[in-house]
Amino acid sequence: MRGLQYVRHRMHRLPGTPEQIARGVFAGAFTVFTPFFGLHFFVAAALARMMQGSILAALLATFIGNPLTYVPIAIISLQTGHWMLGTDMRSEVDDSIFSKFAAAAGDLWHNFKAMFTDERAHWSELHRFYDDVFFPWMVGAIVPGLVCGVICYYLSVPVIRAYQKRRLARMRKKMEKLRDQAGGAAAKR
Repeated sequence: MRGLQYVRHRMHRLPGTPEQIARGVFAGAFTVFTPFFGLHFFVAAALARMMQGSILAALLATFIGNPLTYVPIAIISLQTGHWMLGTDMRSEVDDSIFSKFAAAAGDLWHNFKAMFTDERAHWSELHRFYDDVFFPWMVGAIVPGLVCGVICYYLSVPVIRAYQKRRLARMRKKMEKLRDQAGGAAAKR
């Protein structure tokens, strides 16, 4: 809960024009659909920089991806990728996808140990994981990522613009009040 409050607070204080901030939001929302777990911050920041958007907004927008949304995002990206590549994917998420992750992790662990022992490295499960999961996910992330990013961009521009105008009006009102107080204090002297 505290983390959510911090994100909300930071979103309210983002510097830049509404369009710059929204480009950052686009970059973060797009990145969530990619299979680059652990690198989403770096990918979002790089995209935001290339688009001349707010890097901080991009980082904050990656929180669209969370434990509740990653499974639907993965399914959408995988199905889209398999469709774009003309390959087949089972319609339900079952043990086969999770077993491919586990088998790829097992290959990585085995290959790591093989660097220090006489064992030979083998890449068959990693190759299968790349062909069946990673590459289709990477290709399939493009379309839903663009759709989500564009929606987030066009929803955030007017919201950010309205918020910035309201915040500026409140700050002007405070400044006028302080000026009036200062003027009244000077007149009493």
